[in-house]
Amino acid sequence: MRRFLFGAASVLAVAAVTTVSTGIAAPSFATAQEVETPLYKDASADTEARIADLLSRMTLEEKVAQMLTIWEQKERVQGPSGDFDPDKASEAFPHGIGMIARPSDFRGVDQSNTGEAGVSAGARNRTARETVAFVNAAQRWALEETRLGIPILIHEEGLHGYVARGATSFPQAIGLASTWDPELVEQVYAVASREMRSRGAQLALSPVVDIARDPRWGRIEETYGEDPYLVSEIGLAAIRGFQGRELPLADDKVLVTLKHMTGHGQPESGTNVAPAELTEHTLRTYFFPPFERAIKEGNALSVMPSYNEIGAVPSHANGWLLNDVLKEEWGFRGAVVSDYFAIREMVTRHQMLADAKEAAERAIKAGVDSEMADADAFLELAALVEEGRVDTASIDEAVRRILRLKFVAGMFENPFADADYAEKIEANPQAIALAREAGQKSMVLLKNDGLLPLDADKLERVLVVGTHAKDTPLGGYSDVPKHVVSVLEGMERAGEGRFEVAYSEGVRITKSRDWGADPVDLVPEEENQRLIAEAVKAAQNTDVIVMVIGGNEQTSREAWAKTHLGDRTEIGLVGQQMDLARAMLATGKPVVTVLLNGRPLSIGELNETAPAILEGWYLGQETGNAVADALLGKVNPGGKMPVTVARNVGQIPVFYNHKPQGRRGYLFDTVEPLYPFGYGLSYTSFEISAPRVVGQGHTTIGDVTVEVDVMNTGDRAGDEVVQLYLRDVHASVTTPVRQLVRFERVTLQPDTSRTVRFRLKPSDFSLWNDRMQRVVEAGKFELMAGGNSRDTKKVDLELVAP
Repeated sequence: MRRFLFGAASVLAVAAVTTVSTGIAAPSFATAQEVETPLYKDASADTEARIADLLSRMTLEEKVAQMLTIWEQKERVQGPSGDFDPDKASEAFPHGIGMIARPSDFRGVDQSNTGEAGVSAGARNRTARETVAFVNAAQRWALEETRLGIPILIHEEGLHGYVARGATSFPQAIGLASTWDPELVEQVYAVASREMRSRGAQLALSPVVDIARDPRWGRIEETYGEDPYLVSEIGLAAIRGFQGRELPLADDKVLVTLKHMTGHGQPESGTNVAPAELTEHTLRTYFFPPFERAIKEGNALSVMPSYNEIGAVPSHANGWLLNDVLKEEWGFRGAVVSDYFAIREMVTRHQMLADAKEAAERAIKAGVDSEMADADAFLELAALVEEGRVDTASIDEAVRRILRLKFVAGMFENPFADADYAEKIEANPQAIALAREAGQKSMVLLKNDGLLPLDADKLERVLVVGTHAKDTPLGGYSDVPKHVVSVLEGMERAGEGRFEVAYSEGVRITKSRDWGADPVDLVPEEENQRLIAEAVKAAQNTDVIVMVIGGNEQTSREAWAKTHLGDRTEIGLVGQQMDLARAMLATGKPVVTVLLNGRPLSIGELNETAPAILEGWYLGQETGNAVADALLGKVNPGGKMPVTVARNVGQIPVFYNHKPQGRRGYLFDTVEPLYPFGYGLSYTSFEISAPRVVGQGHTTIGDVTVEVDVMNTGDRAGDEVVQLYLRDVHASVTTPVRQLVRFERVTLQPDTSRTVRFRLKPSDFSLWNDRMQRVVEAGKFELMAGGNSRDTKKVDLELVAP
């Protein structure tokens, strides 16, 4: 089989696809074999020729069918028990189906169709075997009982692992970004890809590469943080994990969908899907780079526009964004897939168009190729063509892009899955070990007055406090893993035969932590006061308290409807958690604070009073083992914050790469954040040198090599992230006070050092001028190195015109 180098142009050279080795035999085509085999069924033929051949054979109705998806409408193709019903499918979709959304769920079976993007509360989803049975039946119907035998593209969610019952759950996306470890992130998403493909999917709705600049926004946990370079690097690692470094797809890989283009992460008032009034300069400088690099370097073949509007134009109607920039300027060859119900929302939410037909016309002309999650507005496309409002060429171009995904994924050769194999690899020991390592590396040590690591030999009794020390939150876009290790269980395992572990609930936050449930009900204060009193009593005969607080799937989440909210006006601890913290600290016992949360929390009082604080975000199914490993010193925390943490909501927005005039000051308060971007402590100490520029006479068209020395000056091994920042001191437009351009996470033994070398390209020194041209201007630059964005040492660099 031919392989191609990982790069933006590789999809153009795809000449063959691989047969998926699943053990399921493809259906025979006895009738088709009596005549000459169509070119599009010839696996040895050029992919673009196969696409052209298939397109030439398709009717308008068959083309439109390829642009449609079913999700809530699964009820139209399945029986009462959820089995795929080919007779019902033929009646409802005689021309085929382009895509099926989330076959791992039971949508359409005993569930009300809400017409919203979210999930149903308390839903039980399919096992691996049930999912494979559904997918294989659907694909057999598509290949055997539709005229042209076009397989169905299957997509699933994969934010921090495959979102399916029994699959491996890794740390939430913002936690993975906190590792600052692209190699580890690639391994994580490789497991997600393998598990997803084993159940019959070929497309992941992941990764989220939109930067996030507002902690009030409930979806911030889904992102890789606020910085375009960090988001780009972690995003590229996710892409490599999902789909590999070459195309066509290998047997255990899936294509990615970049989300959400763009401005989604800095919405007006911090509320989901609100307008993002960003200038073109801001878009090109901060929001576009992760998408552009993912397409040009990562070969991403699917992009999902965002729900929000920019400049009074919703992204699904923004031809400049999707056609001019994405497809023409960046050379994107894949398909633009709508966010769930987003085309309809141009009528219902944005209230800019009269009906679904107008929305479909606007979307197809703007560059949207496929409608998700259900066949709706795009059902009007055939009528729009007949009326002359949409030309056939637009339909052909959209279908060509959709078919390209199917051919690159090898679906025409074998779209089937193997249930035995899917069950065999599901959360296997290798995946669980990786989940533990990812949890270990995701944690960020925010404060330590010498309490950590705990010495197990000096402990007799440890009190673990907090409802989520036992009932472990995983964050949004999660399912039910085979087993989740709680902090309580992790400490009990670690203490077995060494010290006693007791538990007290301490405080409850919400009555439920069901991400899909609409209401969010706080636990009554009097109930928590009783629990706090019980915890104080339990703490009397203990050596140390491990207090687990933060949030859960209901206190920070996607707000997908007015009845299902997730954004907040405050960014502190919810409910009576600070009451618990004050009570525990008042006992005089050493208290370790472990935060499990989705949004960055303003914890100014805790930062002043608590002796040790460990930020865990959501750590996945190995939460308890990872936390115990860190608290007892089996591992040394080395994660860094991928966002700036505000002291209070009044500082928002508080991103680090602001303009020089952006932080003049406040009456009665400071502009300094609680924790700067890139911040994170260790059980050891490090010394990072000022950067050194190698060589002289650097020009605006040449590379620049920079060296930075890092030394472990403490008494135990640990990880440090060497961060390199850049500032264009004088330019034709204003520039940020600093911008991350390189980083590397290194592990050092005590009293050892290492020189880290970074090679900067001309593009790293570039800016967008006032004519929206990307240029490198001659002049003075500052290079700054350090362990976070605040504490750096600098060197000057002069670039001259060649």
